[in-house]
Amino acid sequence: MFSQVPLLIAQATGGDHDAGVRHVAQISARLAYAFMCATLCWGVLIATGWANKITGRQGLRNSHMVLATLALAFGSLHAFAFTLMRTAPFAFTQITVPFLDGGLFRHALGIVGLELMLAVAFTAGLRKKIYYRKWLRLHQLAYAAVGLAVVHSWFGATANGNLALLWVAGLSVLVPTATIALARFLPPHVLVRLGMLEPEPGFEPEPDGAGGSALDISVDNERCHRYGICQAEAPGLFQLVDDERLRYERRPPPELFAKARAAARACPMRAIELRERVR
Repeated sequence: MFSQVPLLIAQATGGDHDAGVRHVAQISARLAYAFMCATLCWGVLIATGWANKITGRQGLRNSHMVLATLALAFGSLHAFAFTLMRTAPFAFTQITVPFLDGGLFRHALGIVGLELMLAVAFTAGLRKKIYYRKWLRLHQLAYAAVGLAVVHSWFGATANGNLALLWVAGLSVLVPTATIALARFLPPHVLVRLGMLEPEPGFEPEPDGAGGSALDISVDNERCHRYGICQAEAPGLFQLVDDERLRYERRPPPELFAKARAAARACPMRAIELRERVR
């Protein structure tokens, strides 16, 4: 397949091979940028439970993986295209090892960002085989990988005279992506104040912690698929142990009510049930 790429490029560009390679690299880079931002946005929407209001639960993670696969495919094509240049082509090692043979800083950012994304994608299939906390830490490197790829894109656009396009198209994609990523780490009460999350009635403790309502947590083991999202939202209440069992606090203290609600809201299988009781 790859052996036919130079011929197809030459045919499509009237014989100007290197110009065609640059065009393919630019198009694939822009597509990778867009799909990368879409992957991050959709992943955050799934992890927070906001995506359940948009579509059904069954297809959520599959669609996230599809977006990630497209981002990685176009990102890899962007890097591979430079090995097809006839004038000063890149060796395979130059697109995989940062700073090799005088490699530029902006190239190193792209290499590290793409390789981090590939590592995250590869270990996504190993989530059931390694301890969840270790997997989660590695998976969260995707935020750093996206940041590196974005900086690489802006440096590359500046060097190639395409900054005007990135100001219009790049910012229109990047701003909502950064906003959603930031919201992922904000506490629920801040999101409510910003209007990004609807307030939920009940389960609010009194200021002195006495009286009012109490909260019971129960988990439906038939629905629970041990994704571990509840642990990410409320590590003080939920914990996946080594044998894939889920341990949780059945009666959380008042100060963790908001975390319990966030975990129940984020569970893609809707396996967590909260019950209010009068103390």
